[in-house]
Amino acid sequence: MLGFIRSDIANLSAYQPHPGGVSGKPAEIESLPLDRLDTNESPFDLPDELKEKLAWSYKEQIEANRYPDGSYAALKTAIAQYVTESANLLAAIAPEQISVGNGSDELMRSLLIATCLGGAGSVLVANPTFSMYAILAQTLGIPVVTVERSPQADFQINLEQAQAAIAQTQTPPIRVVFVVHPNSPTANALTPAELDWLRSLPEHILVVIDEAYFEFSQTSTVGELAQHPNWVITRTFSKAFRLAAHRLGYCVAHPEAIAVLEKIRLPYNLPTFSQSAALLALTHRQQLLASIPQLISERDKLLTTLAQHPALQVWPSAANFIYLRLQTADGEALTQIHQKLKAQGTLGRQIAGGLRITIGSTDENARTLNRLEAILAEHFPSASGV
Repeated sequence: MLGFIRSDIANLSAYQPHPGGVSGKPAEIESLPLDRLDTNESPFDLPDELKEKLAWSYKEQIEANRYPDGSYAALKTAIAQYVTESANLLAAIAPEQISVGNGSDELMRSLLIATCLGGAGSVLVANPTFSMYAILAQTLGIPVVTVERSPQADFQINLEQAQAAIAQTQTPPIRVVFVVHPNSPTANALTPAELDWLRSLPEHILVVIDEAYFEFSQTSTVGELAQHPNWVITRTFSKAFRLAAHRLGYCVAHPEAIAVLEKIRLPYNLPTFSQSAALLALTHRQQLLASIPQLISERDKLLTTLAQHPALQVWPSAANFIYLRLQTADGEALTQIHQKLKAQGTLGRQIAGGLRITIGSTDENARTLNRLEAILAEHFPSASGV
């Protein structure tokens, strides 16, 4: 290892992006559609007319030789209006309660810098969950404390373990708790018991609630922010708004927390073109979000069908993906199924002992179901088909 690199970094595993692509696709099926159901993106691109408007804005409005608007005033105002509208809030969210980042990951990293750096605190996560929480903390040298989730209770956090971890972790104490609502990869929303536990946490513990899939769950905690100044809610334009290529996230929080993030964020961290894309998406949000009922319907049809297969264990979903495991907990068989799906053109994500499959278009879902049916019949010939 290079002598100037921190020793703890050598033992870390980098986040493995799943960009789709054609890796592992046999030549004999090269002409078949590739169904990229591994990253929870929308299966629908921006409509052509919106792409044309965005291209026009780049040509006519954006000066490529100038830095972006570093205040993000217009974008923050538009986001605040959307958050207020989408949550049916009586008291409007103010632009001063919004911070934007190059993906919500950047915002989470800034929050860790503000709370835990220099031995000031550690982080609590409940696995399985989004791996970037732990990765971000570890790259900053921040300890990560993990607790379990219960598959039998739809992956609810083991709250006894979590509370014990907070009480027992003192060097350094837990300063940040990360939760996802709904969780990835397991697709379950926070339960009333979990929400009550988050409400009970003292104000010196930051609660980060990741609502990346809010538009699919239609369940948010943003209405409680006024009562909990230690809560920060993060969201993204990468999923429902179809802007994954633009890497744009935002968070909603108490104005004092936002002011701290403004001190930490890098200047001009959000390119002008991404700002334009987000403003365009918010302006046309009714058009873009109109695809969500279709995706939810496709999700529910897929869940209903797969739940009938005796070889599979399938959980409910409040997101734009589903999560399943084999009843036999056979890791080798799961890997083979995942690889065979990939070879036939369906990209899913093998994670936490299961398989996460993004909801795609109607055609993509039909192909995935047919492929999975055939592969399961091969592995479990005595089981009835899907």
